[in-house]
Amino acid sequence: MTAPVMNPLGSTGLTVSQVTLGGGPLGSMPENFGYEVAERDAVDLVAAVLDSPIRTIDTSNGYSGGRSEERIGRAIAEYGGLPDDVVVVTKVDPRGSDYSGDRVRASLAESRERLGIDPLPLVHLHDPEFHDFDAMTAPGGAVHALVAARERGEVGHIGLAGGDVRQMARYVELGVFEVLLVHNRWTLVDRSAGDLIARAQERGMAVVNAAVLGGGILADPTGSNTTYGYRPARPATLAAVAALRDLCREFGTDLATAAIRFSTRDPRVATTIVGISKRHRIASTLAAASADLPEEFWARVEELVPSPENWLDADDPSNA
Repeated sequence: MTAPVMNPLGSTGLTVSQVTLGGGPLGSMPENFGYEVAERDAVDLVAAVLDSPIRTIDTSNGYSGGRSEERIGRAIAEYGGLPDDVVVVTKVDPRGSDYSGDRVRASLAESRERLGIDPLPLVHLHDPEFHDFDAMTAPGGAVHALVAARERGEVGHIGLAGGDVRQMARYVELGVFEVLLVHNRWTLVDRSAGDLIARAQERGMAVVNAAVLGGGILADPTGSNTTYGYRPARPATLAAVAALRDLCREFGTDLATAAIRFSTRDPRVATTIVGISKRHRIASTLAAASADLPEEFWARVEELVPSPENWLDADDPSNA
């Protein structure tokens, strides 16, 4: 196995690989990814990852109703246990509208059982922006329950994972989270998370970047994909993607490589999460993560970034 590229995860003491396996597709979510993944294929994929330079796996309690965690746990068991240098990260999720402290405790118990890992090394509070901030942060609420789990040693470290940066910023300011995970908002065509990443760094939080392919549009060589971040892409975004595709051809690379390398070359990003469900994509993802592209290329990329009003978290309420 080629030596993995490893980075410290902020002040947690954990070490993560430059690329993290994104476990979203592993539970089979055709409504999000456009294809199904059979259980045997998912288990075999995780086993292949455990034999690769990828030493970090990301999943969530709520992915496919727990199937992602179950399949990762089955792969670990069949492998003979989790290698010492592999970190599996998961997230607590609500059940329906229930994001209470009791639900967080139940979510943690479910994840421990499915994954076969106890204690859990790192657990994120997942998508809190869809729930009432005051209720989430009240005594005995979701945030309190996750902090208490860390204090009891059931969880090694806690993080914050979500979308809308305007809401996520409120949680960062609580000062209790050690890791920030952003998705779709620090990419070739969307920089919504720029200020949030800077603030997280000021607070000593590690930064994890996910969905750098924008839900697939930045991996599409044909131009047929017209959605970004799970919603219809704005015309300016589509134009930028087309121009970036041409730029990549000019420099002898491809859009997916550039999208992944944009994240891995940022020294503030500890690890970049990439959803992988086919074994042959392990090698191509690792190659993209360390691709040698000249500074001229990156300067040209910056000229093509759509203006802020076209980003996911633009101030226009219709885009929120």
